[in-house]
Amino acid sequence: MTKLDETLTMLKDLTDAKGIPGNEKEPRDVMKKYITPFADEVFTDGLGSLIAKKVGKADGPKVMVAGHLDEVGFMITHIDDRGFLRFQTVGGWWSQVMLAQRVTIVTSKGDVTGVIGSKPPHILPPEARKKPVDIKDMFIDIGASSREEAQEWGVRPGDQVVPYFEFTVMNNEKMLLAKAWDNRIGCAIAIDVMKQLKDADHPNVVYGVGTVQEEVGLRGAKTSANLIQPDIGFGVDVGIAGDTPGVTEKEALSKMGKGPQIILYDASMVSHKGLRDFVTGVADEMEIPYQFDSVAGGGTDSGAIHLTARGVPALSITIATRYIHSHAAMLHRDDYENAVKLIAEVIKKLDADTVSRLTFD
Repeated sequence: MTKLDETLTMLKDLTDAKGIPGNEKEPRDVMKKYITPFADEVFTDGLGSLIAKKVGKADGPKVMVAGHLDEVGFMITHIDDRGFLRFQTVGGWWSQVMLAQRVTIVTSKGDVTGVIGSKPPHILPPEARKKPVDIKDMFIDIGASSREEAQEWGVRPGDQVVPYFEFTVMNNEKMLLAKAWDNRIGCAIAIDVMKQLKDADHPNVVYGVGTVQEEVGLRGAKTSANLIQPDIGFGVDVGIAGDTPGVTEKEALSKMGKGPQIILYDASMVSHKGLRDFVTGVADEMEIPYQFDSVAGGGTDSGAIHLTARGVPALSITIATRYIHSHAAMLHRDDYENAVKLIAEVIKKLDADTVSRLTFD
């Protein structure tokens, strides 16, 4: 078993934390623990997004680096008389990655283990066996014999349900497997960018942010950006890795280990050309690898940040990740470290004159 260094320990703590949209306290507490030593001030907005502020130059531009705290999961909606739990998806799920997967129900009395079940195929007609099971036909089995027993264990409608998966360093130690990379890796990037800037001169005020409720509509990014009123915004998140069997370059260009992704376009935002060119210019100068990508569907917190107040030049910088929105996803440590390095170097150069020039590029 690989011994966890300081960085891997932080990544394990972040990904092990349980927090679907609207239930982000646990990952927020973990992020707060790790980011506070590098910040001048740490506070939250009214929805619960975590904001860490670091002043380089007090009257300099405000730069927001945002990863979201929430992960996709489920919410209990009903307990039937036999003790089976009905649920609602919270965030985007594909039915084929859900069945027979272990989950954790977070209750007022502690965690309860369950498994997602449905009718066994043996009793289905041949035609039904060929079709994916609808999410509405799934349930969670916690081994209870009645509604009353489930309630005795603390289970209530509204409880969050989180995928269960143990953080794993693979045989190739650069490859990291965990639940909730979407988007605890963005939170980790925000933490480590603040760490890189702790004793560095930078001509601005940096805000490392862990936003809430991204998976249900970029909600925390909207409220936290309204509070901060940034001059420049970076959404840091996972992206699609296009290096698995069956995925064509037409569908996804990026490959794990080849550098952070510079997102040109997604469903929430056309990236700001001036900021995009500035960032890639810094990457070229510092010889930091990067990849361009565009995503026809989905979006990141940048989509909410760039619409704040009079408008904010914004860019999404993402990490190519396999198997997102499932129980376990995989990413490459080099991409994470290069994203941290790139954003930190960019921030060191974002003075008032540069930001003013970028705004109109």
